[in-house]
Amino acid sequence: STTEKPVLLNNIADAEAFVSGAEVAVIGFFQDPQSPESEQFRLAAGQIPEVPFGLSSSAAVLSHYGASANTVTLFRRVDNDRRDLDMSNRDVDAKKLIRFIRMNELRLVTEYNPVTAIGVMQSSLEFNLLLITDKMSPKHPERMRKFWAAAELYKGKILFILLDSNLKSNERVVSYFQLKKSQLPALAIFHTPDDEHDVLTPDEISIERVQDFCNRFLQ
Repeated sequence: STTEKPVLLNNIADAEAFVSGAEVAVIGFFQDPQSPESEQFRLAAGQIPEVPFGLSSSAAVLSHYGASANTVTLFRRVDNDRRDLDMSNRDVDAKKLIRFIRMNELRLVTEYNPVTAIGVMQSSLEFNLLLITDKMSPKHPERMRKFWAAAELYKGKILFILLDSNLKSNERVVSYFQLKKSQLPALAIFHTPDDEHDVLTPDEISIERVQDFCNRFLQ
């Protein structure tokens, strides 16, 4: 609920526990917790209930994270990376902050869309594994469970991405891998520096199959 957000982080131990406790965590570093910028930060926090927001005015915490005042930092566990947004600029409001978070909130399995695509492209991970599938399929929840379990095994190595084949905006990606709807679900692995890729069209998704496919490509 919005009343619990953001969490006040008064020391380094609290801040570290906060960051490590979520796949994606956002901290606002504000010298003045009542400033107009922190007000916009609170507005954004209220609109993204699934992302934990913390707020710190502690000089020790700011120094620990090398953050300057009036900065919002998004921490993500999947590639152990962070993204900073300077709130000192008067143009940055709650709407822009929400877009910044939506763009950069890469998760264990990130759903691909025009907004998350930007974060995916900027990730430090060079390997992306796509599950191209129909989200409306009755088999979807079970496929996702297995894909998720496999993603745990490659944290920090491969970015796992879900691509819904029903979305018109995703048709270009499906055709890039030369796949037809009848061949789905499919797995596509991609090495971003040189565009090298491989595609697998299994009858069904299993953790072992995903592992085998990833390991072969990594080797």
